[in-house]
Amino acid sequence: MSELLALLFFPAGLSLLAGGLVYEWVDRKLVARLQNRMGPRWYQPLADIVKLLAKEEVIPTGVNKLLFVGLPIAALAGALTSALYVPMFGLAPSFSFPGDLIVALYLLSLLTLCTGLAGSNTTNTFSLVGATRTLTQMFSYEAPFLLTLLGPALAAGTWQIGGIDAYAQNHLLLLTQPIGLLVALIGLMGKLELSPFDSPEAETEIVAGALTEYSGRGLALFRLGKNVELVIGLTLVASFYLGGLANPLEFLLKTGGLLLGLSLIQAVMTRLRIDQTVGMWWRYGALLVLAQWLLLIVTQGTVS
Repeated sequence: MSELLALLFFPAGLSLLAGGLVYEWVDRKLVARLQNRMGPRWYQPLADIVKLLAKEEVIPTGVNKLLFVGLPIAALAGALTSALYVPMFGLAPSFSFPGDLIVALYLLSLLTLCTGLAGSNTTNTFSLVGATRTLTQMFSYEAPFLLTLLGPALAAGTWQIGGIDAYAQNHLLLLTQPIGLLVALIGLMGKLELSPFDSPEAETEIVAGALTEYSGRGLALFRLGKNVELVIGLTLVASFYLGGLANPLEFLLKTGGLLLGLSLIQAVMTRLRIDQTVGMWWRYGALLVLAQWLLLIVTQGTVS
């Protein structure tokens, strides 16, 4: 019984889902205020999820029903599982082992993969176009985002998230790896398809992109998975680059500051075309991070 309660409540499970809804509301509210709009009330994300869960889930003809129903579950499950290895809310990871960083990053990629497969599983033209854009954008932003999180791992000399966080608490990697922080934030926005990198779900062009055919529970689970990944992504970036996360207050201040930065970018930029979104970013982003790696390795070798 105690294990079940630990899975449901703080600092995991339901608390992480609730945290994702709060961060979604803060993001939407900040963007709205920066654009001189009122924005949603505090309960709007929860109301949206409850409404979707209460709706009937319509399964279109010509799809694989097992994939159609299972992909949203796999996407959310992957995001929630990755949180086990991350210092959520400024607390120690629930589970940790050498190399858990690689496992966590792989689990965070499931949402994008499941979204692309969900769009490819239907015969809807908008869904197919959205799936193509989603998978194309994944290749452009996943690799740079992955490389930016491996930079602090090289500096700390470990692939364990808890070890990197402990190292970062005594070393402000923002000063030694500033390019990594910038690329990490842009990579996270592209990975989560936040504006201006939201071509895969451009409602004025392709309705809802890969998720056009989804409604009810399936759409709600995909949205929850995206919210959870937003919190986890901000947590990883803050932990690695902003001096670690030693307590809940640090978690709120540092992830909140990063979220404000993401909101500013969303507020001042318009949507990019898909060719602009993926054009040269994977080359420039990856090359910049690799150059920073090389400088880091040379510097460490010189010091030692």
